[in-house]
Amino acid sequence: MRPELQQRVLDAVARLGYRRNENARSIRPGQHSGLIGVAITNIGNPYYGNFALGVEEVAAERGRRVLLGNTGEDLDRERQLVSDFVGRQVEGLIVVPSGPSGEHLRAEALGGLPVVLASRQVGGIDADAVLLDDVEGARQATERLVALGHERIAFLGNNVSMFTAGRRYEGFRRALEAAGIAEDPALASAGQQDLEAARAAMTRLLDLAEPPTAVFAANNRNTIGALQVIARRLADGRLAEAPALASFDDVELIEFVPAPTVVVSHDARELGGIAARMLFERLDGFDGPPRFVELPVSVQA
Repeated sequence: MRPELQQRVLDAVARLGYRRNENARSIRPGQHSGLIGVAITNIGNPYYGNFALGVEEVAAERGRRVLLGNTGEDLDRERQLVSDFVGRQVEGLIVVPSGPSGEHLRAEALGGLPVVLASRQVGGIDADAVLLDDVEGARQATERLVALGHERIAFLGNNVSMFTAGRRYEGFRRALEAAGIAEDPALASAGQQDLEAARAAMTRLLDLAEPPTAVFAANNRNTIGALQVIARRLADGRLAEAPALASFDDVELIEFVPAPTVVVSHDARELGGIAARMLFERLDGFDGPPRFVELPVSVQA
C-alpha cells in the first residue's frame, strides 16, 4: 500500500473510533464463539447475582461462557451493551429489559440472534420470556396485611410505568379493592431505584400526620431501605411500634424484624436457569413461536 494511502486509512480509523474485534479475529469461519451475553439492570443487587449464577450454571453444562453487563436501568446503556455483545459474536442474549422500548431487541436488529427476556417483557418484541407471577404475589402479600387488621397500607416500589413494578402495584391495588379499602395517594411512593431513594420515601411516609401502619415493598431495595429507617427510629425512640411489612423478594435476616412480616419468596437462580435453558433450546434448533413462562411465587408470613 502506498504511504499516502496508508495514512488516509489510518486517519479514517482514528476519526471513526474503530476498534479491532479481537474475538471475531480468533474465530474461524463456521466456528461459534461459545459466549452468551447477559444484560441485567443492577449488578449491586444480590437478586441479580443469583440470577446470573443460574444462567452461568446452565451455560457451563453446555460448555459456554457468560458475558455479564450492567445497564443501571438506563435504556441507552442497554442499547450500547447489546450492541457490544453482538460485536463480540455472542451466540445468544438474555436480557432483563430496562424500559418499555425495545427496537434494539427485534429479530431484524439482532440479525436473527436468539434473545430471551427475563423478569420483564417489552411490548412489540416477539421473544421468549420468563417472568414471575408478580400480580398474584403482590395481591396475596397485601391481603395478608389486610387480614392483620391494617387499612393504612403504604406502597414502596419502582416507577409503576416499569413492567414489573406496574404488575406488582396492580396486585397491591386489587387486594385493597377486594377489601373495600380506598387507595390513599399519600401512601403510594414509586420511583425508588436504590437504597437512598427508598430511605427517603420511607422517611416521608413516617413523617405523615397519619403514617401507615403497614408497608408493602415491591422489591428488596425498597424493603431494605424501609427497614433501615424503621430500625433507626425504633432505636432513637421516634417510633414506638414498627409497621407491619410485606416484602416482594427475600431479604436476609428479615425474620429478626420486630414487627409482623410477609415475604413473597421466589428463586432468582431458578429464573436465570430457565431463561438459559430456553435460549439453548433455540440454539439447538427450536423454531416455534415465542414462549411465555410465568413462575409461581410463595407467600410466607
